[in-house]
Amino acid sequence: MSIQRCAPEPNLYAGDLSTECALFHALADPARLRILATLARAEAEVCVCDLTAGFDLNQSTISHHLKILKDAALVNGERRGTWGFYRLATGARERIERALERTLPIAVHA
Repeated sequence: MSIQRCAPEPNLYAGDLSTECALFHALADPARLRILATLARAEAEVCVCDLTAGFDLNQSTISHHLKILKDAALVNGERRGTWGFYRLATGARERIERALERTLPIAVHA
């Protein structure tokens, strides 16, 4: 018995999406997404202490999430004394848009 296919086999994408994977991983957590949204709306740098007060998470968990966002080049941070201060990285939105376009191009079926 042969298996009938409804359509021809797809050409599997062979490009390297590891950069996009790391970026999407950074965005895939609700707390990290809220932190990113908070920083995007902030008029100035935000102290970790202020983020800790606004989330139901402890300071070390917030710092862990910020490290992941920083490693993905979505936020920039600077240590001043005891606290870290963070802001949205320049070009963060554009990086996300490029990752989406590379993964899900608009005109796949021309």
